Amino acid sequence: YNIEVEEKELTPEEIKLRTERDSLMVVTAWAQRYFTDNLHKHSEGKSIGLSYFRERGFREDIIDKFQLGYSLEQRDALTQASLREGYKQEYTVKVGLSIGREDGSAFDRFFGRVIFPIHSVSGRGIAFGGRIMKSDAKAAKYLNSPESDIYHKSNVLYGLFFAKKAITQHDKCFMVEGYTDVISLHQAGIENVVASSGTALTPDQIRLIKRFTPNITILYDSDPAGIKASIRGIDLILEEGLNVKVVLMPDGEDPDSFAHKHSATQVLEYVTDHETDFISFKANLLLKEAKNDPVQKANLIRDIVRSIAVIPESITRSVYIKECTRILNVDEAVLYSEVAKQRREKMEKILGKAQLGNYEREALQAKETPALPSFIDKIYCEEQEKEILSILLKYGSETFFEIPNPDDHENIERVTVGQHIISEILSDDLEFKNLVYKKVFDEYIKLLEIDSEIDNRFFINHADSQVSQLAVNLISDKYKLSNIWKKHHNLPPEEKDLLPITVPKAILVYKSKVMQMVARKLHDDMKTLDPKSQPDDVNNLLIRLKTINEVKAQISKELDRIVL
Repeated sequence: YNIEVEEKELTPEEIKLRTERDSLMVVTAWAQRYFTDNLHKHSEGKSIGLSYFRERGFREDIIDKFQLGYSLEQRDALTQASLREGYKQEYTVKVGLSIGREDGSAFDRFFGRVIFPIHSVSGRGIAFGGRIMKSDAKAAKYLNSPESDIYHKSNVLYGLFFAKKAITQHDKCFMVEGYTDVISLHQAGIENVVASSGTALTPDQIRLIKRFTPNITILYDSDPAGIKASIRGIDLILEEGLNVKVVLMPDGEDPDSFAHKHSATQVLEYVTDHETDFISFKANLLLKEAKNDPVQKANLIRDIVRSIAVIPESITRSVYIKECTRILNVDEAVLYSEVAKQRREKMEKILGKAQLGNYEREALQAKETPALPSFIDKIYCEEQEKEILSILLKYGSETFFEIPNPDDHENIERVTVGQHIISEILSDDLEFKNLVYKKVFDEYIKLLEIDSEIDNRFFINHADSQVSQLAVNLISDKYKLSNIWKKHHNLPPEEKDLLPITVPKAILVYKSKVMQMVARKLHDDMKTLDPKSQPDDVNNLLIRLKTINEVKAQISKELDRIVL
């Protein structure tokens, strides 16, 4: 495909880092065996640790499956044992098993605690969680390994290694708070469950779940304060395009206690009967708080709008808007308008337009194509989508135009081809309908949030083979820009020189195609109506057709001005 693949040799520093990382993994694996042996073979471990797990109702097979363990009360038992086994203290400190003192000695981090090993997605031990066994007001009830070269808590979900097969089979992931919630549900036969370990989910953790399913159900205990605190982080899950549902456990119960008292069938029946989509759950929850206070109700509507606005799929947003219109008794048009406003503001921040002054804003608007009506629905324009993606992947990081600052001639705002295309498509709330094209487009937007310079090797080396193959085809000579132009024009060999023409034309052709298909659909809808019995519906369609025709004429006028 004429694409150059660079082979990168490891530097001495990278080789050293990899060797050290391997050493940390070895020490962690040893510690896991050490803790397990303590639990089953040491008198203290059996009398305190094993007794605790049995009191919690955990079976022997479950204790073995999750490799549960115990850390002795002697403050340096593990540290001394590791030295006797030939492991450097440097590594037990780096991995967080030991804590170093100023005099060069060290003591155990987890002494006197039962141990919950934390595994990577592939099943290797990378960290530990420990629960204290003695009452101590000064000590934390739960203690986790610190961040290390092998453990980054924002990239890890407790129990995912044991749950991933079941998550794929059931196409759903249950999310709980703690280690024992996960273990108890597993024991009850519900294995598609992971824990956030008491913290809000991070984008990386959400993407981990997304690798196995787009469906997540969060199980909450009945603590109102805890629920309100945790729902703030759920917008991140919605933003990743996952379908989020919520289940409230009965009063006084958490997933751990509920699973011990009921069979897997009973737990699943309860979850199925009480599952609520997150947006409706949040709306009802906040509505109870607002009561009849108009100020609080206005604030809750803004809060709901923020959650809906982050959802990438327009159809899903539309469904939630209709549902919230019913729950909140608010005009549907108001919610649509507020959601669109939130999405525009977010896009402006991504593209850096929020800081532009009036002069710069006018210059930017001069480059924009005609806006489409807000009632545009699902339209399929595959060839035009492919054309735009080709430009995006080939030339997205190229400068499209510059915006001078009249007060500071050295400060010039640079707008890339990618930024301009994304802005144009999202400003009309359009989205690609070909699922592979949409995935590339959506991921490009996320990359753009980080850096305006997008390396197309990200897509060429993508884990999804459909994405990588598409990227190779579009970037290589196999798909020349543009099939559309070739029908009408003879292009010179340098495509890059034509970007000032091809970029706006690709966008206009795409929008023109959308308008044609919308007009066709409206004409078809008109045929199903009776002017005598449905005059309002007919009039509404005529108004929409008039708007469509006006925009079509404006687009045609713009296209006529672009001459190759």
